[in-house]
Amino acid sequence: MISTKAHLKTRTVLGVDPGTRVTGYAVLRQKGGNTQVLDYGTIETDNESMPERLGVIYRGLKKIVQKYSPDEFAIETAFYGKNAQSALKLGHARGVSLLTAVLANLPTAEYSPREVKKAVTGKGSASKQQVHFMVRQI
Repeated sequence: MISTKAHLKTRTVLGVDPGTRVTGYAVLRQKGGNTQVLDYGTIETDNESMPERLGVIYRGLKKIVQKYSPDEFAIETAFYGKNAQSALKLGHARGVSLLTAVLANLPTAEYSPREVKKAVTGKGSASKQQVHFMVRQI
């Protein structure tokens, strides 16, 4: 028999959509069958050097981790398009994001963009705007 307390366990998840120019994030609290959005937004970088951009991403995610003390970290897997340079830059942003989770001792799960879109909107081919709209509705 499953304990009633197990159903009421609260967990906070930090979800990250990494990028070197814009890194999106959402902080969700789940209790039982209910999900509450605590925060969401973007960490944006200017036309700085790559190391400076990565520092901005790290410091931004670190502040979020310190503020919300998430129990888990979720990140989108890399999307491999035709542009190798873009994939390499995305890899840098993913690396810094994952490092932030590791340094905070957060269990980490990786999801494809399609899985994230389907979970949030019910449709794996949803646009970023549709995902953003649905996150605000939670």
